[in-house]
Amino acid sequence: MAVTLKDVAELAGVSVKTVSNVVNGYAFVKADNRRRVEEALTATGYRPNLGARNLRRGRTGFIALVVPELSVPYFAELTGLVIGAAHQRDWNVLIEQTQGVRDLERATLASLGPHLIDGALVSPEALEEADFAELAPGVPMVVLGEHAVDVPFDRVAIDNVAAARAAVEHLIELGRTRIAVIGDNPRRGTAALRLAGYRAALAAAGLPQRGDLVAPASNYHRRDGAEAMRWLLDRADPPDAVFCFNDLLAVGALFAAAERGVRVPEEVAVVGFDGTEEAAYSLPSLTTIAPDKAAIAETAVDMIHRRSVAEAAPAAENVQTPFALLVRGSTRPGPPPP
Repeated sequence: MAVTLKDVAELAGVSVKTVSNVVNGYAFVKADNRRRVEEALTATGYRPNLGARNLRRGRTGFIALVVPELSVPYFAELTGLVIGAAHQRDWNVLIEQTQGVRDLERATLASLGPHLIDGALVSPEALEEADFAELAPGVPMVVLGEHAVDVPFDRVAIDNVAAARAAVEHLIELGRTRIAVIGDNPRRGTAALRLAGYRAALAAAGLPQRGDLVAPASNYHRRDGAEAMRWLLDRADPPDAVFCFNDLLAVGALFAAAERGVRVPEEVAVVGFDGTEEAAYSLPSLTTIAPDKAAIAETAVDMIHRRSVAEAAPAAENVQTPFALLVRGSTRPGPPPP
């Protein structure tokens, strides 16, 4: 039979209320009573009924995280951080991936309701502005990432235009003048923003906007980066620097450069985007734009919490979190990572 609060109270020699206060983390419990209860909890192997506790609190105990692909390192790392932040609020996380397909994104959001979750964190790729208005699930929702459409929900993101511009300005400061991009894709809102930052940096430096140095990518995987890099290196006047719209594309670009015998960074410098752990251990190590993923996760979960306890719905917030340019061997030769 399951151990009850009454069983623990009898063993500890205290009231059931005292045991409940200890289990629920209330501070105002005498030190001696707390010690006896904790010893009794260990001895009996008591486990709280989280379902009943959440029902009493008027919550499900779950939030949802909807991302395009868990196999992409950025989303894998972000997922781990969201789970950690959610556990601090006594939430478990239900995870769904959509492959960035609009119909799957719509169907996933439509399936989420207050009977299942207390809130949702969503990183959409294909949803359009009208979709958000139609698919509001009746639970607090936070959109992760910057997109080219307005949404009636809280949003947490970095400034993609500014981040892309910082990456390209770094290459310009190194004296590179034929700077290409890999990742142009009309289906991805962040691609348009990063392309805008790239073009703004070129314009400010008085460098030409060359269409033959803008390489498309149907997906943002290593294979796509390698194929795009080969296409760029086949140009009559190939680039002396490449800005990739994520780290996987950049890792593929590094592979293609090595395959062709092109030295990085001497002949072509490479910058990625995402600040993933993989970037630090590529050869050479990858210079990258690193969003503060921990801040994104913590801010988004905190937004869900504040909305879940608010008596009146506050206005939607748009929070920008920091990013950093991590300069490594793919733009400047240096020591390997520790």
